[in-house]
Amino acid sequence: MKAPLTVSSSSSTLFNNISIRKMSISPFLFTTLASIIIISILYRSNSFNCLFEQRMRLTTASITRSSRSAEKRSDHGELPFVVGKSEGGAECDVFSGRWVKDELNRPLYEESECPYIQPQLTCQEHGRPDKEYQYWRWQPHGCSLPSFNATFMLERLRGKRLMFVGDSLNRGQYVSLVCLLQSVIPENAKFMKTFDSLTVFRAEEYNATIEFYWAPFLLESNSDNAVIHRVPDRMIRKGSINKHGRHWKGADIMVFNTYLWWCTGKKMKFLEGGSFDDENKTFVEMETEDAYRLAITSMVRWVEKNMDPEKTRVFFTSMSPYHEKSGEWGDEPGGNCYNQTAPIEDPSYWGSGSRKAIMRVIGEVFSESEIPITFLNITQLSEYRKDAHTAIYKKQWIPLTEEQLGNPVSYADCVHWCLPGLQDTWNELLFAKLFYP
Repeated sequence: MKAPLTVSSSSSTLFNNISIRKMSISPFLFTTLASIIIISILYRSNSFNCLFEQRMRLTTASITRSSRSAEKRSDHGELPFVVGKSEGGAECDVFSGRWVKDELNRPLYEESECPYIQPQLTCQEHGRPDKEYQYWRWQPHGCSLPSFNATFMLERLRGKRLMFVGDSLNRGQYVSLVCLLQSVIPENAKFMKTFDSLTVFRAEEYNATIEFYWAPFLLESNSDNAVIHRVPDRMIRKGSINKHGRHWKGADIMVFNTYLWWCTGKKMKFLEGGSFDDENKTFVEMETEDAYRLAITSMVRWVEKNMDPEKTRVFFTSMSPYHEKSGEWGDEPGGNCYNQTAPIEDPSYWGSGSRKAIMRVIGEVFSESEIPITFLNITQLSEYRKDAHTAIYKKQWIPLTEEQLGNPVSYADCVHWCLPGLQDTWNELLFAKLFYP
């Protein structure tokens, strides 16, 4: 049974007055006033409220469907951290742009001028016949990157520690930054030393250090030896970030990365009991995305506990892509980055090596951080650079077989990057975000 309509005292008085005086007003005016009163009564009635609520439910359902559709589209389309051309925004997205040839201003230094480049990255020294990969400059849509200024950066780093933490790709970015800075420092006022997992470059005049710490998973793992770490069965210890984190304390600027070592093609193993060398150790297996989320969450919690946002800056470099399937960018199948001399021109290109699910994990975890973490989104711009890898032009630590020598594609390194080259751009982006946020 429907609830009876109720009339407020003010509405009842108004209705009575109209009834008493109905002979003295025109029928048109009476009809108009009566309509207003009826609408006023209905507005307060349950039936009107139900109608209003039904409309709200329909509207909410429509919004929910639209939201779900957007989520569904994001599974296959543009992601929060995947760059695309910015349209109409007040700020310029420096990660969205294109590569342009600039032989006048590139490279930013010569390979022979920087004694700190590892032999795995000195492509010219190891016989690369072309230098085209050195001449490309990243041009954001709608703006330009600030020019890298070594003296300016060193002055801003005076008395400070800038630390890179992660794997060999982060080490490549570290070496690139050292090369960008070292030329303005007198020879007797700079040095680089390695202490187990920690490598330190010191600029004496500025009382500044630029450091790299080897921790490919950020958490403790059986791959933590900075030299001997090519273990076939990778394993990580849960809740162990402090094992490495105690070496990071006191840094003023942190640049983290971790991705490559998670690409095993199988589930990740987390040690629960015993040591990595124990025969009777206990462990659990986790899907890669779940394991990665655990590690990134540990990193964020460590940052929240140990970093002062008033004094420190924290960065995270996104996935560095690899180019091992030439068919993905339109070349004949069976090839890879070997003998590639130009970037990919398709602005929407995204290779199979960069997992969008991992990008989502980063976005979700970082969004809950209590301390700002600047995301250096180098993935898409690096996806275009199939030409910039070391390929076969590097020091080979293991002698190559006759079969390999006869087929360079078989041993080309399509993961790491020549220096000078692409990773200098990563540091130009770091420079921009650090000093021109």
